[in-house]
Amino acid sequence: MDGQLIIVQCGGCKIWKKEPDAGPTKATDAYISGYFRNNRAYAERFGTDWLILSAKYGFLDPETLIEDYNVSFLDPRTKPIDIGTLRLQVREMRLARFPFVAVLGGKKYVDMARGAFDSCPVRIHEPFRGLKGIGYMQQAAKGAIQCGRPL
Repeated sequence: MDGQLIIVQCGGCKIWKKEPDAGPTKATDAYISGYFRNNRAYAERFGTDWLILSAKYGFLDPETLIEDYNVSFLDPRTKPIDIGTLRLQVREMRLARFPFVAVLGGKKYVDMARGAFDSCPVRIHEPFRGLKGIGYMQQAAKGAIQCGRPL
């Protein structure tokens, strides 16, 4: 078994907003909001491995090339990836090998990740549980990084 997997929620603000001609971009560089960057820094600091949870692509390796999109779990009209496909990705990517999975994101993203792992023997941790709003989440991630202790 491996250590801790950290799953980071994707972001609505992407590189193509500033650079429309950017073309396919690594997922780690595609999301450019401060919220995503803070969570990425947290994941890189405390995770054995980390992935991005995208409403379009599902679980993404940060090095995967992606293209611009506008899909959200919060808006079913955008046709987000379904829970069955996420469960399939968990199996195909062997994500159940991690005994601990931390999910950095809002409630809907946490719920989707939980559902994807529901039949797996992993412990899901929600570091932002109980925090109201992105500002508090960013503050918590920054504080953890600064003091060197995960949430």
